[in-house]
Amino acid sequence: MMQATQTDTTEATPVDTVDLRREFESVDIAPVLEQLDRELVGLTPVKTRIREIASLLMMERIRRKMGLATTFPTLHMSFTGNPGTGKTTVALRMAGILHRLGFVRRGHVISVTRDDLVGQYIGHTAPKTKEVLKKAMGGVLFIDEAYYLYRPENERDYGQESIEILLQIMESQREDLVVILAGYADRMEKFFQSNPGFRSRIAHHIDFPDYSEAELLTISEMMLEGQNYRFTPEARAAFERYIAVRRTQPMFSNARSIRNALDRIRLRQANRLVSRLDRVLTSDDVMSIEASDVLASRVFAKGADAGDGRVEVQS
Repeated sequence: MMQATQTDTTEATPVDTVDLRREFESVDIAPVLEQLDRELVGLTPVKTRIREIASLLMMERIRRKMGLATTFPTLHMSFTGNPGTGKTTVALRMAGILHRLGFVRRGHVISVTRDDLVGQYIGHTAPKTKEVLKKAMGGVLFIDEAYYLYRPENERDYGQESIEILLQIMESQREDLVVILAGYADRMEKFFQSNPGFRSRIAHHIDFPDYSEAELLTISEMMLEGQNYRFTPEARAAFERYIAVRRTQPMFSNARSIRNALDRIRLRQANRLVSRLDRVLTSDDVMSIEASDVLASRVFAKGADAGDGRVEVQS
């Protein structure tokens, strides 16, 4: 598949017409968007916005071919929402779209947090931040919980040094690097208020809504199917109850909490099966999740106020 690059589209002799269908086929964007639809349940506003961005960039590519484009578009983004709502997955697919359209050279994603960028001692932060940026060049730098870079309450904090380097590179190298800042919506808003330089460099703000109970159930069944498991009807009903209760408890992380819950359910199923060595197992036995495997969760314990014995944090 031929990949377009910025040089290809800016140095070529301008054309008067472009066959839109052929142009779409040449960059092969459709499979990436289809993969996004398969991977993510719901999130209609997010998928709509990604398609709009892809369409905008396609038109920018066409305008370059026609000699109409004069500036490189700002592509830095902000993804806001609660944990487990698909922000990292969308960043990966966005990188694929940008690469196919020729807006990044490599299309890889480097995912980092504050600890990867900020040092603990004088002189450590700049080298750490620059090393991460070096690795990310030609692709996407995904900074999760970006607001932790700024800690005004600590006068000896070195996060501001990292911020200044990031802002400089986001402007001077915006043709070779896309930065995506991610985190909780309210904290990101405070972060942008405290660091207006970031807000001025962000072109696309995308909010990721929480999943509904029905969507979380669909996600759970997709995860099980991918591992060759399935709920019995009774287990499915029990897991519906699990979702309803778990969503009201602390540290709930949407699809991530569902994945963790299924991991524990599989442990209980395995323990149930090996507890009787005098039986012959069928594939149906091994694949089936029963209601007892679900109902043994601590989430159903009277007065339970934590997520099944596991702390879950934002990724």
